[in-house]
Amino acid sequence: MRNLKSFLLLFLCSQFLQLNAQTEIPKGFKKGAVMLADNNILSGFVKDNIRSNASVTLISETGERKKIYYGSDILSAEIEGVKFICISSDFFRIICDGELFFLQKASDATGKVSYTGTDAIVNNGTEGRPGDYFIYESQSKNLKLISKKNFEEAVAASFKGYTAAIDKAKSASGDIAQLKEAVIVYNNRNNK
Repeated sequence: MRNLKSFLLLFLCSQFLQLNAQTEIPKGFKKGAVMLADNNILSGFVKDNIRSNASVTLISETGERKKIYYGSDILSAEIEGVKFICISSDFFRIICDGELFFLQKASDATGKVSYTGTDAIVNNGTEGRPGDYFIYESQSKNLKLISKKNFEEAVAASFKGYTAAIDKAKSASGDIAQLKEAVIVYNNRNNK
């Protein structure tokens, strides 16, 4: 009887340690997920390599599987609540979303080589540099770099004559980061 109690105690301790090991976040990783091209979502622990090489590394929650996903491999990623969308192999942090997305470029995939079978393909990436802001039209999949030079033109084209959003953009006084508020106004125009 005493051996059975010892065995059960040892078994329960090992199960607890195994369960605890599976829920511990590996060093350099954060809780997150990726959405694959087929819309499947894989959750686990994500290492952010976005700025350095336009990729994330995902370890499954059980710790059994580890894989690197480049921006060309996935549609989106989430790392501890921060959401990214992948466009032309680049990662963009989603500041706000809806019909129009307000994005900040987080990677530069220009010049990255990918392979389709044995054929090498050099990626053109997207215009701009990490840190630049963009408006992305979800229906047309049109991505527009917003700069001080094209601010007024981009605002007029993106908000298509919706005065409230255009006025909100003008009140940003050229501070591109404040354009978020105008995008929110535009996306909520039909909710009144």
